[in-house]
Amino acid sequence: MKNRVQRQLEVRKIILKGNMHSQDELLNELKQNGFDLTQATLSRDLKVLQVAKVPHPVKGYVYSIPGGVQNMLTSEINKVNYLADGFRDLNFSGNLAVLLTMPGYASSIAAVLDGANSWEILGTIAGDDTILIVQREGISKADLISALIRIMPNLKKKI
Repeated sequence: MKNRVQRQLEVRKIILKGNMHSQDELLNELKQNGFDLTQATLSRDLKVLQVAKVPHPVKGYVYSIPGGVQNMLTSEINKVNYLADGFRDLNFSGNLAVLLTMPGYASSIAAVLDGANSWEILGTIAGDDTILIVQREGISKADLISALIRIMPNLKKKI
């Protein structure tokens, strides 16, 4: 049996593809992927994940996860990529990650991470050159790394 965190991660992955028009469609996709849930459970998951329906020029309305990197303006993305240049290292312990930065970068990078509202990250605490990242329970190291790369694409070159 797959747990709530796995299910919600799968919901995010499906929605980020940009193809879902209705809860029925999403529910069927989840069931095909091995998740057994009711429409009421899916509704709660959508609320927790802050999913919204947004207009699409071709498909009518589709589900979207607000605050994602895809909604940033180009100038904001460039600023985030600049911040990624301050990245030095990433280490893990349980559901905690410690991101090391160049001196003076940590608070700005932590603000970007918090502002991205990434589902995988519960929150951050920043010093001058260190950020403590608290991962949501059940999130793997790979999931967190993927989330960090989505938020700051330039990290892909460094991680």
